[in-house]
Amino acid sequence: MNQSLPSLNTLKAFEAAARHLNYHAAAEELNVTPAAVKQLVSRLEAAVGTPLLTRKGRGLILTQAGMAGLDDLSQGMQHIRTSVEKMRDTRQRRQLIITVEPSFSSAWLVPRLAQFRQAHPDISVLIDSCPQIIDLPRSNIDLAIRYGIPRDDGLVRHPLFSDIILPACSPAYAAGLPFPPVLSDLQASELIHWDTTQLEGAKSSQQWFLWQGWLANFGIQHIATDEGMHFSEYSQALQAAIAGQGVILVSEPIVSNLFQSGLLTCPFDEKASPALSYDVVATEESARRPEALAFIDWITATAHAER
Repeated sequence: MNQSLPSLNTLKAFEAAARHLNYHAAAEELNVTPAAVKQLVSRLEAAVGTPLLTRKGRGLILTQAGMAGLDDLSQGMQHIRTSVEKMRDTRQRRQLIITVEPSFSSAWLVPRLAQFRQAHPDISVLIDSCPQIIDLPRSNIDLAIRYGIPRDDGLVRHPLFSDIILPACSPAYAAGLPFPPVLSDLQASELIHWDTTQLEGAKSSQQWFLWQGWLANFGIQHIATDEGMHFSEYSQALQAAIAGQGVILVSEPIVSNLFQSGLLTCPFDEKASPALSYDVVATEESARRPEALAFIDWITATAHAER
């Protein structure tokens, strides 16, 4: 019995036809004729010795054998596409793609990125500002900046800084608080809320940016923490605080430039120091790229200098 693998073209044709359950749709995707797709699928069926697709009305259905092989084949085709993309990317190896959670991107990375571009004008940086955690080994993304997630994923990690979370507001808003201000004064303050449910990090890290969880850390439980302004975008919540519209929970190392410039201030003594940190991570392959090494060196040096 011939145990050699069928041709890649027959596998591509079957995978596309099985996904669409339609020869015409598969043909459009593969840029061939429907007859060619059907012929390639027939050749694959002959090679494996059993039908994989059958007609049902105007469409197709998978046989048991077709269903048995589709998932693994689809994953395999995706791996092949990713590999080809990486090979094509070697023509543009001076480009660096970085996935960053939106709040870190807008509040910390983007304001400092010009420093990296000045030092490395030959490296093009694409920032993918996304709240989802991307599977780096299965993507074309080079680096990720992550917060408060497990460290057992086999990636190369470089710590940036540990987090400190505190309440902040504009100097004008702080001037209207009793002196000296205490946390119980927040009962009469306008609280600004950032919705962290969109983030895919650990639930424990999300809780620190919720007023109820942060105040409970200091034994404050009588404040109505659901009232106030709610924002899904961190940058909008931050702008509301800068505009003097209330008090927001912030990550001190992330908004340090806003404290230094006087746009924000912290009128309270209490600061929470959860066991959470920001890290720049990469696969071992990506971490060896000169462009990635240059960015890692720059961002770690910048973060450490601001500690």
